[in-house]
Amino acid sequence: MCELKPASVFACFSEINKVPRPSKKEEQMIAFLMEYGKKLGLETKRDECGNVLISKPATPGMENRPTVVLQSHMDMVCEPVNHDFTQPIETYIEGEWMKAKGTTLGADDGIGVAMEMAILADKEIEHGPLECLFTRDEETGLTGAFELQPGFMTGKYLINLDSEDEGQIFVSCAGGCRTKAEFTYTDEPTPAGYFFARLAINKLTGGHSGDDIDKKRANANKLLVYFLYQTMQKTDLRLADIQAGGLHNAIPREAEALVAVPFEYKEQLRVDWNIYQSEVEELYCVTEPKVEFHLESEDATQVVMDKEASTRLITALQAVDNGVFAICQNIELVETSSNLASIHRLPETHTVEVNSSQRSSLLQARHIMANTVKAVFELAGAKVDVGEGYPGWAMNPNSKLLQVAVEQYETLFGKKPLVRGIHAGLECGLFSEKYPGLDMVSFGPTLRGVHSPDEKLLIPTVQMVWDHLLAILKNIG
Repeated sequence: MCELKPASVFACFSEINKVPRPSKKEEQMIAFLMEYGKKLGLETKRDECGNVLISKPATPGMENRPTVVLQSHMDMVCEPVNHDFTQPIETYIEGEWMKAKGTTLGADDGIGVAMEMAILADKEIEHGPLECLFTRDEETGLTGAFELQPGFMTGKYLINLDSEDEGQIFVSCAGGCRTKAEFTYTDEPTPAGYFFARLAINKLTGGHSGDDIDKKRANANKLLVYFLYQTMQKTDLRLADIQAGGLHNAIPREAEALVAVPFEYKEQLRVDWNIYQSEVEELYCVTEPKVEFHLESEDATQVVMDKEASTRLITALQAVDNGVFAICQNIELVETSSNLASIHRLPETHTVEVNSSQRSSLLQARHIMANTVKAVFELAGAKVDVGEGYPGWAMNPNSKLLQVAVEQYETLFGKKPLVRGIHAGLECGLFSEKYPGLDMVSFGPTLRGVHSPDEKLLIPTVQMVWDHLLAILKNIG
């Protein structure tokens, strides 16, 4: 079994995993961190939003060093949503990877929180003045970073511990926004002589809608919609229900719809579905080895969505952009993308709500992408709202922190780290707006499958990041 080192970090991670911390429901985690800082006798405070800051004095003789902020977010993506996250997350070791039983591991960004906690408790680490910032609700709205007020922290440098590839130092990130479309429909009687079937696609790989958008992973929503659109061209398809996708920042792993077709098309529907499954398996033979297709007959419902509304909905969903839209001109990195995140029929309001997210390292490109998505939905008669979004983070070519981070990495490991940008959103973009001149980098241990039950943490990289972090703290300033 792979040894859990540093022991202090993994001990803190174990404690964190006993505390419920879904996004927007971090109250118990806030209380846990406040109590943790106070037990250590350190200055501990929280702001109105719920961000927590714990300050630790410098090692004797290093009091005149610039203050360094270590930052992680306290919330986690809770998948699957029907798992009881009030119970501790059960972890296990498989080779060199740590995983969780049946759910997300929470290492995004629990392992960053654990590193900060371990540093706060350790009396032997050499460092200047430290501020450990724990922000809330990063995953579903960057709420903590949005509501962070100038003056809450005082550091000159900030190290964000929310990246997922050891050996890579991130110095810029994409900005993003969410686009929500609302389609209205009316109920109409189910035509006589129609066959009902529930179509479901599941067990896709999924992943982060920013960092994994270029990995040719299938989007369950788009796969399902394409089949509905094809079938609609061949026969009188009626849509009774659709429940597809989930979180706005995750590539959808599963989608299902309840449909009706004329009874004489029943067998052809099954044939088409089986052929489509084979086509998808061929298209995604590398990235989606576990994909499953299900077709189950169901009892007829009394009503279906009206024909005109369901046609407009399916056509718009087929037409809307999804995936990589543009690559950066100066580096090999995704510049602009869009993710069709969720489609949910809401029978109580007679609406179908569609959520998508757009990302770009260029503000104008993000506006263009969001307006492209908006225009498709508006043409289909939907009411569309584009959220305000969050800013990107531009690289600082004169970063002293980056210089020290690169030097210390080379000294420790005898090789250069990869300095790059990331297509995912980081809180650093908002920090740069509220604290102009703040010198920042982001790095972390290797994670895979984040935002999904397949999330896993590469254990040896935690020690590497820990050693790198302590070397920076010892030598910065």
